[in-house]
Amino acid sequence: MLGLELLVGLGIAILVCSLAAPHLRIGAPLLLLGWGVLLGFVPAFRNVELPSEVVLLLFLPALLYWESLTTSLREIRTHQRRIILLSTVLVVLTAAGVAAAAHALGMPWGPAWVLGAAVAPTDATAVAALARMLPHRSVTLLRAESLINDGTALVVYAVAVGIVAGDRDYTPLVVSGLLVLSYAGGIAAGVLVAWAGIWLRRRVDDALLSTVISFLTPFTAFLLAEEFGGSGVLAVVVCGLMMSQAGPRINSALARRQARTFWSFSTFLLNGALFALIGIELHAVVRILSGGEIALGLLGVAVVSAAILAIRFAFLFLTSFRIPLRNRATTQKLRQVSNRSWVVSGVAGFRGAVSLAAALGVPVLTAAGTPFPNRGMIIFVTAGVIVVTLTVQGPLLPLVARWARLPQDTAMEKERQLAEVRATEDGLLAIPRLAAQLGTERDVVDRITREHRHHLDVLRATGAGAGPQEDLPAVRRYQQDSELRLALLGRKRTVLLQLRDDKVIDDRVLRLLEVRLDVEELRLTRPDVEE
Repeated sequence: MLGLELLVGLGIAILVCSLAAPHLRIGAPLLLLGWGVLLGFVPAFRNVELPSEVVLLLFLPALLYWESLTTSLREIRTHQRRIILLSTVLVVLTAAGVAAAAHALGMPWGPAWVLGAAVAPTDATAVAALARMLPHRSVTLLRAESLINDGTALVVYAVAVGIVAGDRDYTPLVVSGLLVLSYAGGIAAGVLVAWAGIWLRRRVDDALLSTVISFLTPFTAFLLAEEFGGSGVLAVVVCGLMMSQAGPRINSALARRQARTFWSFSTFLLNGALFALIGIELHAVVRILSGGEIALGLLGVAVVSAAILAIRFAFLFLTSFRIPLRNRATTQKLRQVSNRSWVVSGVAGFRGAVSLAAALGVPVLTAAGTPFPNRGMIIFVTAGVIVVTLTVQGPLLPLVARWARLPQDTAMEKERQLAEVRATEDGLLAIPRLAAQLGTERDVVDRITREHRHHLDVLRATGAGAGPQEDLPAVRRYQQDSELRLALLGRKRTVLLQLRDDKVIDDRVLRLLEVRLDVEELRLTRPDVEE
C-alpha cells in the first residue's frame, strides 16, 4: 500500500502547491520541496528513498525530451559558442573548484572530485520551472546549457568514482577517450533513434500509436547510448531537437495535439513529483551522518554553494562577448545591460535531479570491498546544495531580474506577426485557385475571402503600432466577434447538457459534440495550442 499512498500524497502535493503558488507568489518547486519535507515526517514515508536509477531512467529522459522539443534550435545555433563553453569548460572548472573547497575542509581529493562532478551541472528541470520570467533568449541559453552539460559532468563523475573505487586505471588518454565516446556515442544514438522515430511515424496513421512511438523515443535513445558508453542525456537532447524539426512535417494535426497534451501533462506530473521526492529524500540524507558530522556537512554546503556561485559569476564575466565600439554612451549602456544579464544568468544556475542522482549513485563499497570514503558526506552536501539553489537562488531570481531591467524580448511577437501576415496574404491569393480545383460554391468562397481579408486587416492594424487596441476599429470588431462566438458556444453547451440530462441524447453524442465545441473555443481563446 505504500506505493499507492506515496502516489496519492505526491498527487495532492502537486495539486495544492500548483494552486497555491500564484497566490503566495512563491515558485511551485519551492512549495513542493517543502511539502516533500513535511511528508517525510509521516511514518509511512520515513523509509521512502529515491534510487538514482529512478531519476536517471524514468524522470530524466522524459523531462529532457520535452525540454528539447520546446527549445529553439535556432537560438542554440546562434549562441553555440557560449553554450559549448558553459557546458564543458565551466563544468570542469566548477568540479575542480568544488573539489578544492571540499579538500580544504578535510575531504580527500578523490571523494572531493566526486562531489565536485556531482554538483557541477545545472538542472534543466529547475531552470524551466524557476526561470520563466526571464526574456526568451536568456531562458534558451540557460536551458541549452543545462541540457548539454550533464554529459561532461557525468564523465568527470564516472572517472572520479572509478579512481576512488579502484575498478580501473585512468590515464589522460583513457579520460579523453571516455569524453569523446560520451559525446560521440550520445549524438550517434540520438540521431539513430530520431531517424527510426521519423521513419515509423511516417508509416503510422493512428494518432494513439504515434503517441506511443513518441513516448518510447527518449527512453530508447537514453538506453541505447548508455549501452555503448555514450551520454544518455545528450542522446535524448539530440533526439528531441531533431524531432522538434521533423514533427510538423511527419505528424497529423491530431497526432501532434495528442502528443503535446500527453507530454505537457506527464512532464508536469513528473516535474512536480521530483521536487517533492527530493524533499522526502532529505530525511534519508540527514540520517546518513551522525550529529557531529552534520555540523561539518552544513559548513560544506555553505562553502560549496559559495564556490559554485563564485566560479559561475567569474566565468560568465570573463568570457562575456565583446561589444563592438560605436560611441562611448552607446557602448557603456550596452555593456551595462550585458553585465546585468550575466548577473541574472549567474543566479539562475540551479542544481537539481542530475546532481542528486549522481550523489545517490556513488557505490557503497570500493573494488577492494571497503566502504566508499565520504559517501555520506557527498550525498549530504549535494542535497544541501540543491536545497540552497532552490530556496535561496530561486526566490532571489525574480528580484534580480527586476533589478536587471533586461530589455523586453519582442522578437518572437514580431516574428509571429510577420508569419501570420504572410500566411494570410498567401491564403487570399490562393483562394480562387483552390476553390476552382475543389469546385467550391461562390457564396462559400466569398465568405472565406471576407474572413481572411478581415483577419489580415486586424493583423496589419495590430502590427502598425497605431495605439491601443480599443482605438482600432478592426481590432475592436475582431474582439467583439470572438466574444459573441464564445457566448454562443456557452449557450450551445447549456442546450447540449440539458438534452443529455433530459435523456434526449446519449452521453456519447454529448462527448462527440463537446469535442467540436472545445476545438472552437480553443481556437478563439488559446490560438497558441491550436493546430
